[in-house]
Amino acid sequence: MKATMVVGVAAASLLMFGSYFSASAQLQTYKMSTHIPHQITTPDRVATPIGTLEFFDGVPIGKTTEMLYDYVDRARGVEVFINMTPAVSMYHLRQGMRDMGLTKANQILIAEQMPDSKPLVLTWNNTSLYTWGFLDLKTDGPTVVELPPGVLGVFNDMYFRYLSDIGAAGPDKGEGGKYLVLPPGYEGEVPEGYFVVRSKTYGVWNFMRGYVKKGAQEATDRIKANLKVYPLANKDNPPDMEFINMSGLADYKTIAPNDFGFYESLDNLIQEEPLDFIDPETRGLIAAIGIVKGQPFNPDTRMRRILSEAVAIGNGYARANTVYPRDPGHRVYKGSDSEWVMAFADKDTYFLKDGARRFDSRLWMHYNAVVVTPAMALTKPGAGSDYLIAGLDGNHQPLYGGKIYKLHVPPNVPVKDNWSVTIYDTQTRSMLQTDQQFAGINSLGEGLKQNEDGSIDVIFAPELPEGVDTRNWIQTIPGKSWFIIFRAYGPLEPWLDHSWRPGELELVK
Repeated sequence: MKATMVVGVAAASLLMFGSYFSASAQLQTYKMSTHIPHQITTPDRVATPIGTLEFFDGVPIGKTTEMLYDYVDRARGVEVFINMTPAVSMYHLRQGMRDMGLTKANQILIAEQMPDSKPLVLTWNNTSLYTWGFLDLKTDGPTVVELPPGVLGVFNDMYFRYLSDIGAAGPDKGEGGKYLVLPPGYEGEVPEGYFVVRSKTYGVWNFMRGYVKKGAQEATDRIKANLKVYPLANKDNPPDMEFINMSGLADYKTIAPNDFGFYESLDNLIQEEPLDFIDPETRGLIAAIGIVKGQPFNPDTRMRRILSEAVAIGNGYARANTVYPRDPGHRVYKGSDSEWVMAFADKDTYFLKDGARRFDSRLWMHYNAVVVTPAMALTKPGAGSDYLIAGLDGNHQPLYGGKIYKLHVPPNVPVKDNWSVTIYDTQTRSMLQTDQQFAGINSLGEGLKQNEDGSIDVIFAPELPEGVDTRNWIQTIPGKSWFIIFRAYGPLEPWLDHSWRPGELELVK
């Protein structure tokens, strides 16, 4: 009778008597009673970072459920940002081209005068003749890319997954050839005479670099004269190619948003691509925040607030992960305190370790850069390319645009082709926009001033310091930060085995 009365009182006032009931019930002994380990029960009050959670005998009461739902929805929003940054970045690459009027496979962007700092493009540089196109396999079906000789490139899908190298690192080995890109689930006839590439997405980025040893104009002319892209159905009468020069295009923007718009862009991509271009677990995570293929994305006021908080956290984490990467695989010169890092942790372009996904490494790459191919992380001397990246100086401090820094480049940079130094705006991760057209220097341009031993000092400063040759100066901006990428094309053994290495960024004053 006493136990019944206690239950009745507790039911009438849970907040006041919940703890009393729990304690009383635990004192009762019943015929079927067994020992209940405390580890499987929940106290009436639990202090957590999101606040104190309150329960009546394990049942959430008060604002506890609301607090927990907000936290989990926010956490899911953060995870969606981390996991889907590659896809949203690729979506905005394509959207940037759409905004420029490029909606067909035969329309190509080409940086005829080399890339400069006006367009907003993640970490591109001024030593490569970029040539970009997008395939629309949903509209066009199987699509042919006739590649000219002397090109280095790759196909990436809309999740920024590597599909195939083309050109020098591809099956044509730089001799040129015909590639046939097939849409998701294609089961039709595959004709002979093509290098066949299968995609999980309808959209495929066609990324190409032209060799410029004979000058940008020669490379441009060669590509324009020989590159052809067309639906396989039109192989007997392919459409004329349309080339648009993207050098100096101030309106060309490809950067994904860091606000609620991130999720709107993701929804657009989900609606455009096949259901299974991502796995069910990731699809479920996205669905949990309201983005479902075939359904409108229309979050209520609460969910918009939650997702706006989530993207702020996710973006902040991406920036922390960039400047202070926790994965030791990003460190180039392991066992030292060097601040030189690599984009692909341990040079793994599949973002895997021991069979597990390296989420932070993938986020690092796709928050800051574009293009995924094993050719960007080759360890074979004289092949591919390699990159050294630094956002901190040798004293482990952020780089301030109002100060003067020096990078010492030892003599005889070990590269088969060329090398370059480019600096980027930490906000946009695009070339820093200053009075200089190209935010960097390279070994292909005018001869850099050398020291007596053949070494080179590159100076970073808001104004040309006294006594510094203008050819060795890269302009910075007071009040802004920046970071640097040192690129090697065709790196040789001393670069790869680290017997040759550049200095750290040195604060001069």
